[in-house]
Amino acid sequence: MTRQVIRTENAPAPVGPYNQAISAGGTMVFVAGQIPLHPSTGEIVGINDIVKQTEQVMTNLEAILTAAGATTQDIVKTTVFLANMNDFAAMNQVYARYFEEALAPARACVEVSRLPKDVLVEIECIAVLDMV
Repeated sequence: MTRQVIRTENAPAPVGPYNQAISAGGTMVFVAGQIPLHPSTGEIVGINDIVKQTEQVMTNLEAILTAAGATTQDIVKTTVFLANMNDFAAMNQVYARYFEEALAPARACVEVSRLPKDVLVEIECIAVLDMV
């Protein structure tokens, strides 16, 4: 199986020993957890605002998926990490804008004790590309 590193300047650069995404076998894309960092400034977007933070996370995910030749419609699984489960409804309203309900990916959502840079949300995903 071939592995390809996916990188784009349209999403935040990794800050450790990981990549934005890995394409495996040319059909599966594993996207690292994205937090609400602006790609060019590296600054947190929407301090203490779950809506703005979720929008930026989804923008970052879209940019990485685009670099891999995928879209949000190719996502089959997401994991959402929240600093506070009380933010679930607001996060979910933003998240829902990116997926048709009938075709939405499988998802897990968990509250964690802390996220990098003390952000409110982090989302990772797996996408599957159709072989044509």
